[in-house]
Amino acid sequence: MLFSLGITGLSRRLFGWPREAQPRVLRAEAAGDGLLPRAILDAFPAPVFLLDGRRSVLDANKAAHEIFGRRMVGHDLAQSLRHPAALDAASAVLADSTPVHTQIVLQTPVTRHFELHAMPVMPDPHSPVRAAIVLLDVTAAYQVEQMRADFVANVSHELRSPLAALSGFIETLKGPAKDDVAARLRFLDIMEGEAKRMARLIDDLLSLSRVEANEHIRPRGRVNIEELLTALVAALGPRAANQEIDIELHLPANLPPVAGDHDQLNEVFHNLLDNALKYGPPGKPVKITVQPIERIPEMGGEGLRISVQNGGEPIAPEHIPRLTERFYRVDKARSRDIGGTGLGLAIVKHIINRHRGRLIIESSPENGTIFSVYLSLFQDGAPRGAGAVT
Repeated sequence: MLFSLGITGLSRRLFGWPREAQPRVLRAEAAGDGLLPRAILDAFPAPVFLLDGRRSVLDANKAAHEIFGRRMVGHDLAQSLRHPAALDAASAVLADSTPVHTQIVLQTPVTRHFELHAMPVMPDPHSPVRAAIVLLDVTAAYQVEQMRADFVANVSHELRSPLAALSGFIETLKGPAKDDVAARLRFLDIMEGEAKRMARLIDDLLSLSRVEANEHIRPRGRVNIEELLTALVAALGPRAANQEIDIELHLPANLPPVAGDHDQLNEVFHNLLDNALKYGPPGKPVKITVQPIERIPEMGGEGLRISVQNGGEPIAPEHIPRLTERFYRVDKARSRDIGGTGLGLAIVKHIINRHRGRLIIESSPENGTIFSVYLSLFQDGAPRGAGAVT
């Protein structure tokens, strides 16, 4: 019975149960085996602390123990929740019995954002509980908002540069270079390049938007990877030849089909091959290798591993985890010079996510950079392997 009324006060404030009804329920149940208070406390998915009047932790639920450890009961809240704003909120609610809401960020073991709610519990002679602290994890919402803000800022920046260049050239052509034929032709060539760059950016933004809109719906089509890659190599072959790069396609016999969307997978491998040609040096081949595998890494199930390898300079390890972020570039100046928008690998990642596949990036001085795509096999109208049901 020690915490029955403390839990009652917490339940009343969190769920809005009437004061006159809930205590009778808890008392009746608690009189049986005494397990209901612990069951209710552990039922909360958010961490909950129950404090006495001296700010010591009287009890905490399972979610709190999982984050802050087991050695908190009987000690000051500061021993487990070491955040000035959290401690100030706890002290304030104990001092004047007024609810306190605040935001806190905990850095370990990973950065997490919480809404902290400190609520008074009505004094009761049978229970020492005087306050409840509830932490609502809002990390996901914060990250979504941060991504949205970063995305808007990046798009604005990416469009501002070519627009500024176009405005400057137009002003020059209307003024000092109005009668300079050579300058006019040179500026028009540059303006055409900037306009095409903006068009590519808009096309990639629309493509990314379409992919994200359907990312939760797994495609069920049947895709012949051999035909897709053969057609892609034929289409990009002339460009590779102009760059003095050979495209080597290594295909085993009797490749099984994969489950997917043909157009989207074509976009994936077009982007990967396009990048390999952009960043691969002349004289070194770009290799596309397809291998059947018995188990897709971290997912399970049979599949195909399709790898695209170029012999360019290796990518430093610290850059690899961020390559699929929107607008992330290892070398921003070089990427813009060769026409990159910074969205290609983000599109690749989201398409592969939609296919419930895997993308693994490896880079070393010996082997260059290898982008490996893992896709599930297709059989009888449905993908084989783990996660076939969405």
